[in-house]
This record gives sequence, C-alpha cells and structure tokens, in this order.
Amino acid sequence: MTAQIIGTYAAALCLLIGSGFILVGVIGLLKFNDPMTRLHAPTKVGTIGIGMLLLASIIHSFVLGETTIHELLIMAFLFVTAPISANFIAKVNIHRRTCDTPPSPPRDDTWSTLSTPKIDPEIDGQK
Repeated sequence: MTAQIIGTYAAALCLLIGSGFILVGVIGLLKFNDPMTRLHAPTKVGTIGIGMLLLASIIHSFVLGETTIHELLIMAFLFVTAPISANFIAKVNIHRRTCDTPPSPPRDDTWSTLSTPKIDPEIDGQK
C-alpha cells in the first residue's frame, strides 16, 4: 500500500467518525427538553465531530501535496470559542432562572455563585 492509499483511508475514517459524532450531537439536540441539557450535545459532541472533519480535510490536502493551515486555524478558533459560548449560554439560563438552580458550593467565598454581597455600612459611608 502506498502513502496515498493510507492517507485516503485515514481521511475516510476521520470523516466517518466525525459524521457519527455530529449525528449524535444532532440527535441529542433534538431529544433533550431542558435548555441546559440541550446545550451539551452540540458543544461537546459537535466540537469533536467538526474537529474530525477538519482533520480529514488536513489529511486529504497533505496526501495531495497541498498543505494549508486554514483547517488548523479553524480548529483553534472552534476549540477556543465553543466552550466560552457554552459557558455564556449556561450563565444566561441560570440567571434567567429557566433551569434548576445549581447546588450551593461547599465554601461560598471560593466559588462564583448567584448570591448577592451584603452591603458593608463602613464602605458605603453609612454608619
């Protein structure tokens, strides 16, 4: 077997794996009822699926001898922005109270919570 055939099989395998992950993400997006559980399907599984599709594109272009870094830039952008956008969507759902309130952390001073700080009269100028 030549390197081109191995590269073609590797790209095809990456396409199949990526398509499977994306299919699972779409099914999860359609099946889950709660916005917070619905959030996990496209962000977790979809990111891996798109990453595999981009990896297949990298392998295919490498086999053809046309190396490019566009796919690597897209992967880097995707892997950085997907968790951040999922975090923002989750925070919006928590603050709008459209989902169950998360449990209280063990120590309130070491965790970001929804509790409001108590007003200190010495700081506010009220004595």
